[in-house]
Amino acid sequence: MVNRLFYSIFVANLELIFLAMIKVSESAKKKIAALMTDEGFDNLQDFVRVGVKSGGCSGLSYELKFDKAKAEDDKLFEDNDVKIVVDKRSVLYLAGTVLEFSGGLNGKGFVFNNPNAQRTCGCGESFSL
Repeated sequence: MVNRLFYSIFVANLELIFLAMIKVSESAKKKIAALMTDEGFDNLQDFVRVGVKSGGCSGLSYELKFDKAKAEDDKLFEDNDVKIVVDKRSVLYLAGTVLEFSGGLNGKGFVFNNPNAQRTCGCGESFSL
C-alpha cells in the first residue's frame, strides 16, 4: 500500500515536472527561429537541444544547440511553438526553467532563468544546486 501511494505521488509529480519543463519567452522564440533558419534548420520540424553538463565556474553549465535527431531516451517538450529536446539526465535540473534572449548592452545571448539554481556565476552560463 505504501509503495503504491509513493508511486502515485511520484508519477503525479513527474507529470507536473514535464508540464512545467522549459518555457520559451517571445524574444527567445524569435531569435531561435532566426538562428535555425540561418543555420539550415527547420524550426517547424527540428529541435532545440537543451542540456546540463559538468563544468563552468559554478559546477554545472548549460548546453544549447540545434538538432535534427531525437534519441530514444530524450524527452520532447514544446512551448511557444518551439520544440525542445532534453536528455533524460538533464530533465530534473531544468524543470521550471524559462529560456529568454537578452540583446541589451550588458550582454547578448540566451539566458536560462532556472528556479532550481541556488548559485549562478556572473556570466549566467553555469550554476549549482
